[in-house]
Amino acid sequence: MIELGFIDAQFISFLVAITLLTISPGVDTLLVIRNTARGGIRDGITTSVAICFGLFVHATISALGISLILLQSAWAFHMLKLVGAGYLIWLGITSLLAARRGQPLPVNGVLAGTPAVSRWQPVKEGFLSNVLNPKTVVFYMAFLPQFIAPGDPALLKSLWLAGVHFIIANIWQIGVVLMVGSAGKWLASARFAQTLNAATGAVLVVFGLRLALTQRPV
Repeated sequence: MIELGFIDAQFISFLVAITLLTISPGVDTLLVIRNTARGGIRDGITTSVAICFGLFVHATISALGISLILLQSAWAFHMLKLVGAGYLIWLGITSLLAARRGQPLPVNGVLAGTPAVSRWQPVKEGFLSNVLNPKTVVFYMAFLPQFIAPGDPALLKSLWLAGVHFIIANIWQIGVVLMVGSAGKWLASARFAQTLNAATGAVLVVFGLRLALTQRPV
């Protein structure tokens, strides 16, 4: 049973950051779009759930690393916090640059349709795409420590945060699945991608700066 203490003052910050990162166009969203266009709503939802189960793998790996860091020194923990803040800022700048380029999500390219695949293929593609993505490994190692205090049980807190991410990511990705069939042209518009990238990029940069300037571990 999750302790109520896990929902602390920093939980809202985590909720905002992880939501923005989830809706930022990336590999997971594009894979969900492709598989939905290829195999329909069932394959899209299956892909989304499989992707999100990979988050628990990353949370476990991250927690092991966090535990070792916490055992070393407060200085090491502070340095990891700064790395995480820098990573958020980098992600934000990347999103802002993508917004400046004005590139649309490649929905049109996948809506043409491809041959049917087995029921297990979207499971394999979704799970392996997430677990084998080095960016997700780095992200969890850099991001989760911002929300795990030295006195928290690192593994349990990491899995709890991954569970929150699991719910948010599935809400967003399943929403994308439903939109692909009914609003593919809207998703493919350059304006949609530009607005999404600009909004998330700006907030991520601000959030990263806030983390970097915070004196105490968050």
